[in-house]
Amino acid sequence: MSRSKKFTRPYRRPSATPHVPTAVSVIIPLYNAERYIADGLDSLLAQTFQNFELIVVDDCSTDKSCAIVESYRERFGGRLTLAHMKKNSGLPSLPRNKGLILSRGEYVFFMDNDDVLTKTALEEMYTLAKNYDADFVYCERYYEVDVNLKNARLKLSNYNSQTVDKPTLEPDSLQERINKDFRGFYSVFPWLKLLRREFLTDNEIFFPNIIRDDSLWTWQIIFCAKKILRIPNAVYLWRNVETSITRTEKTPQETITFWISPVLFGLKTLDDIMDDFEFFRQNPKVRYAMLERFINDSFFALLDSSFRMQSPAVYETIRHKFGDRLGEYDVLIPALTTAINTQMKINLTNHRQYQQFAAKAQARIAELEAQVKRLQS
Repeated sequence: MSRSKKFTRPYRRPSATPHVPTAVSVIIPLYNAERYIADGLDSLLAQTFQNFELIVVDDCSTDKSCAIVESYRERFGGRLTLAHMKKNSGLPSLPRNKGLILSRGEYVFFMDNDDVLTKTALEEMYTLAKNYDADFVYCERYYEVDVNLKNARLKLSNYNSQTVDKPTLEPDSLQERINKDFRGFYSVFPWLKLLRREFLTDNEIFFPNIIRDDSLWTWQIIFCAKKILRIPNAVYLWRNVETSITRTEKTPQETITFWISPVLFGLKTLDDIMDDFEFFRQNPKVRYAMLERFINDSFFALLDSSFRMQSPAVYETIRHKFGDRLGEYDVLIPALTTAINTQMKINLTNHRQYQQFAAKAQARIAELEAQVKRLQS
């Protein structure tokens, strides 16, 4: 794969004395997490593997999050960096990117600001990454916990029930990887993956600053990686809290503008990513399937809200929000997206009607079978 623009690191003054290279850079995007961030920092201090640095990138928090992080500085013995965004970005993508630029570890791990790690998490992932020389390690399992970190429940990270019981290298074939992705073998959560830093920087893999950035980022690392190691280990405790931007309650209009953004702008990003690979140029059907999947996933998120609005209102919402960013297509694109969304609602309605008809038919068949049995007896 070739790219026209190369990644450049900021200059660092070389150390005057030899030091052990940093093995892992843990990167945490921070925003208003004063209730939770200490738990994550404590879990890092408790790690059995201590050759890591911690980079926390604050996205203009308005609570005491930064003060809490600062209070941990001495306990990390010079391994903690607290960086700040100049203005709030609204998504974790840009803080994660800044953390990657500041990092110096051989591998990087992206952690959320309200979650924690098991004591052996970094040791398990890093050891396996080194043993298999993997570009990234993918964890198939994790723990879901309550807000108070109680009631841990083991979860599968992928949507396919087929899992590995030992570390397993993924196929080299990009077609096979895409097929597995379509069957739900890969989760988009960044915190399930330990990644070689140079793999990311050499391929210029950063999070796009749009909704569904983790989907586009995950596809890019799957496309680029030479060695993907899938492991059964569960090392991450995901705290189930209602603070996610995707789970915040919104009006129908807000939901439409929220989910239409990745359709309008993420689609171009995905197409640009695939344009770097000869495989997609030689396989237009696969390329189209990836674009279609991205669109469908975004539109399905719109259905619940758009069902409560008439099509003209959907069109006007899109045009009002994005018209000035669409240039000469300020009328065409909202009209097309509204038409597609309307057709998807028709398809979904037909599907639901078919399901209802099939359920009634099955019930009638069961009733008739019961009558036959009674007659026979």
